[in-house]
Amino acid sequence: MRKLLTTLFVLCLYNVGNADDRPNILWLSAEDISPHLGCYGDPHAITPFLDSLAASGIRYTNAFTTAGVCAPNRSGIITGMYQTSLGTQHMRCQAKLPPHIKPFTTFLRSAGYYCTNNSKTDYQFKAPKDTWDESSGKAHWKNRPDVNRPFFAVFNFVGCHESGIANTSKYQSVTQKLTAEQRQDANNLSTFPPYYPRTPAALEDWKRNYELITALDIWCQQHVQALKEAGLYDNTIIFFWSDHGVGLPRAKRWLYDSGTHIPLIVHVPAKYQHLTDLKPGTTTDRLVSSIDLGATVLNLGNVGRPDYMQGQPFLGSEVPPARDFVYGARDRMDERYDIIRMVRDKRFKYIRNYEPLKTYYQYMNTPEKGATMKDLRSLHDAGKLKGAPTIYFSKHKPVEELYDTQNDPHELTNLASSDEHQEILSHLRQVHIKWVQETKDLGLIAEPILIERESTLGNQYDILRRNDDPTLVKRISETALLASEGVKAKTQLAKALLDNDAAVRYWAATGLGNIGKPAASTSKQLKSMLTTEPSSVVRTAVARALCMFDQTDGALPTLVHELHHGKQWERLHAAIVLDQIGKKAEAVIPEMHKALKPRPDLYAGGKYVVRVINRALNQLENTSREVP
Repeated sequence: MRKLLTTLFVLCLYNVGNADDRPNILWLSAEDISPHLGCYGDPHAITPFLDSLAASGIRYTNAFTTAGVCAPNRSGIITGMYQTSLGTQHMRCQAKLPPHIKPFTTFLRSAGYYCTNNSKTDYQFKAPKDTWDESSGKAHWKNRPDVNRPFFAVFNFVGCHESGIANTSKYQSVTQKLTAEQRQDANNLSTFPPYYPRTPAALEDWKRNYELITALDIWCQQHVQALKEAGLYDNTIIFFWSDHGVGLPRAKRWLYDSGTHIPLIVHVPAKYQHLTDLKPGTTTDRLVSSIDLGATVLNLGNVGRPDYMQGQPFLGSEVPPARDFVYGARDRMDERYDIIRMVRDKRFKYIRNYEPLKTYYQYMNTPEKGATMKDLRSLHDAGKLKGAPTIYFSKHKPVEELYDTQNDPHELTNLASSDEHQEILSHLRQVHIKWVQETKDLGLIAEPILIERESTLGNQYDILRRNDDPTLVKRISETALLASEGVKAKTQLAKALLDNDAAVRYWAATGLGNIGKPAASTSKQLKSMLTTEPSSVVRTAVARALCMFDQTDGALPTLVHELHHGKQWERLHAAIVLDQIGKKAEAVIPEMHKALKPRPDLYAGGKYVVRVINRALNQLENTSREVP
């Protein structure tokens, strides 16, 4: 019934009589690029076509993604929902949508649009069959059976993905047709970020990024030329955007502007200028979130927006007031958890690190393959890394970060302790907490608990919506905040160990472990939980806390048991703790070796667990075992 009502809602708001007047809509999407374009003021960019598109269109200077990595962000783009509301926040998870939530293209198709995707999906859920008319490497607006039918077509350029920087053969393939005038001199790139070491390899990576973007510029021109040749340019609204920032360390996967600030250019032909109050050639500082893209397409196509959608249109008729804030989230990136949240206005950015005891650069297999990351790691290990790059090897992160992006565009000076910025810090902190609670942030629930509850409810979206506990969201978010508040929160955290919900108990145990030995007075209560606690991931958090108190007798056997007998993500939690506690895990090295055997019943044979345990053993045994 809910699904039927949503469909009827959309159809009722669609005016069939205006079918001939509706625009075609073309999306040209890129992967892994920041606004390193000439039209955004970059002095080195060679992007003449995109610059011309901006000159005749609308250029958005404050467009941001909800994640610094592709798949969680793409799940939000296709649904108009925050990934943390859907349960798609963890990189390489596979969530399930509730029946009433659909990709926005479903509503476009119901309203008569021909919808094609060429060809990346990567939504972290199985797309319903009615998502696209065609989604493949051959999908094209040219394939529509009725040439009078309006289309929505997506083309995605994969050449500037981080692999195009890291992989020399791919880089050479993507850029092979560039002329000498379209090439860059690595040593003359004044935009090289201060948080990278100025090594030949890192400079080469930065150069490659520019040249890949030039190849993208040529690709975009070809697609627009195809519209012109078909006589459709004057009937098509064109969007150009990226799925997140540049594919390099401290950018991709991160919530700094280097990871979330994207180019967004929209060309609106004269025929459809009534759909915007912005004139051609306009630059606007309106705040736009990536979850707004789908809502905007629906609005431009005169298709009603379902009431559950969190994205809001920024073009079309009856556009709501501009956003005051945009939000972002970082959760598990492949084999490593790091729960971070972000909110920013046009100038200031607030970041909350929910796991501040973890270093910035946790060892992750994929980014470690890049030349810049290799240089960062080797220089740090040799004691030769100097200046801003050293920040990200700090053993701990600050609980809160605040940046004035106007005066500090690289976000290097944390103003969280600045007396003159306490008012804005407090305000953005409260905005963040309100967003977490209102959107029912699933990222604050440990992944094994999410998986368990999804199996009962059929999806994760309903976990915090279909229960009989009206204060659960508040208790989870408040306990998660307390977990990084230090010793002053010890009494409240000990009380939260008695909560009736495992998601709250997880953060309580995690917080006591974060405090360390000053919280050792709770050890008796924690030790009893090793045998009485029903949740595997809470037992792991309890064992971690006891290890932090140097009380490993009962804790290590618990971690080993979870490592061997737990399910996919339960095993990963245990592996991460064994890696985190370092030499305290020496007594179970033989058991860690046993855990390296692939498990065919788990995702990719449990490769994430194998990666983490390999890394831990390398540190414990001073070896150089290859991490697969």
